[in-house]
Amino acid sequence: MIYNVQDYGAIGDGSHNDSSAIQAAIDACFANGGGRVVLSNDHIYRSGTIILRSNVDFHIEQRAVLKASDNIKDFDIFSKDSASSHEIKVPTYENCEYQGCPTLFFLYAKDEDNISLSGEGTIDGNEEIFYGEITPWHIDGSFYPRVPLMFFEHVKGLNIRDLTLCKSAFWTVHPIGCENVTIDNLFINNNLRLANCDGIDPDHCKDVIIKNCRIISADDCIVFKNTHYGSYYGPCENITVDNCYLTSTSAAIKFGTESEDVFRNITVSNCEISNSNRGISIQLRDSGSVEDVHFENISIDCHMFSQEHWWGDGEPIALTAVARKSDTHVGRIRNISFNNITCNCENGIMIYGDKATNINNISFNDLHMLLISKTGEIRSSRDLRPCEETPSVASHPLCFYAHHAGNISVKNFIIDAQESLSDTFKPYVEIEGCSSTYIDWKLK
Repeated sequence: MIYNVQDYGAIGDGSHNDSSAIQAAIDACFANGGGRVVLSNDHIYRSGTIILRSNVDFHIEQRAVLKASDNIKDFDIFSKDSASSHEIKVPTYENCEYQGCPTLFFLYAKDEDNISLSGEGTIDGNEEIFYGEITPWHIDGSFYPRVPLMFFEHVKGLNIRDLTLCKSAFWTVHPIGCENVTIDNLFINNNLRLANCDGIDPDHCKDVIIKNCRIISADDCIVFKNTHYGSYYGPCENITVDNCYLTSTSAAIKFGTESEDVFRNITVSNCEISNSNRGISIQLRDSGSVEDVHFENISIDCHMFSQEHWWGDGEPIALTAVARKSDTHVGRIRNISFNNITCNCENGIMIYGDKATNINNISFNDLHMLLISKTGEIRSSRDLRPCEETPSVASHPLCFYAHHAGNISVKNFIIDAQESLSDTFKPYVEIEGCSSTYIDWKLK
């Protein structure tokens, strides 16, 4: 059955707050056993928080826009918070610790089943009302955490497809403790200067498929999380990412940094990473572990963004497992494979574990790297942020660097260094404090 929000009083004129009408249509649909709630094309619907319910397909037609309200109080449905109570005291690139649960919401659901969001329309997060300090390289928020575009907790059967999501002020799609999730054919188009507006953040989720998505965002595009808030839901596992196009000012594919549980059985394949700061980054900082993860058929094009404002130095691949704080017992990264990876970059691969050699069984097969100067930035350190004791380590440029890791195998690693970089990148490979390492590399 179809429930058109205009039949429940929605105006759709781009200025009137249609929250109550949209919610009334959703509630009626749910009360009658489910169906489709429609936002008709050629209208702009303004709204605060919307709560989705079981067996409802929330459908935004092709020329329809759902835009977040200009009033931040419209997102405080649980009366838990105010923006002023969480004003940013230091820049988020220095400290952005996050337990995993916001207090303000736009699209929200908890403890529901079989929710869909569909259509070829647009959801606009209205990012501008959340701006704090602005620089040419970075925009911080006025408070933290801000309003995620979608926050769905403990939803079984979640399907998000075909939509355009733009101008998110915080994490765009944040499913936490969800199962049987399919995210297909989304275009996420966020501001590359606005901090913390990640694309898709599966958090303590199981049985997830992400495919055919194009994501432009800062900090990261697809980020696997195990936050403290979601610890009740267990590991982040059984996830497939396929055929996605990604651009990021931090990392296109990332694990962490929130890592309170295990990430396992995750495959990322047939993806194109373009114009990003880091390509693939596993940033283990807490007690969880990352294991049985496979990357294959991926092209990575990256360059350095502002070294101060964005973590990373243009590495195509970075695996780091170091303690977030001096008293943190950090977990392990193990059984990770990279197959048929092509890199066009101005920095090399970094693997950096702690003295316990907590990175093990890492394999690379058919790795091709073109080193080329893109920004002229000097790569004089290894960025380990967030990390309390040694956030950066002095270094010289390398094509492949491994520190305190074990059982590393690299086969058919071909390096093509731009002539102007050939003297800079020497030695090309450096291994420190590692065991059982085999690296087969050659210059083209």
